[in-house]
Amino acid sequence: MPGLIGYAILFLILALVAYVLGAKGIAGFSMTIAKWLVIIFIILAIIAFLL
Repeated sequence: MPGLIGYAILFLILALVAYVLGAKGIAGFSMTIAKWLVIIFIILAIIAFLL
């Protein structure tokens, strides 16, 4: 799964695993990265759709 959405899913899974293992700091950081990747993906998708 190349691309932004693939990386967002990867960081989401990493965050869930880190949360289950008790590393809440890493889980929060991974969720932040995943959130920003999804936001960037949506913005780029809208721009590509409009062009």
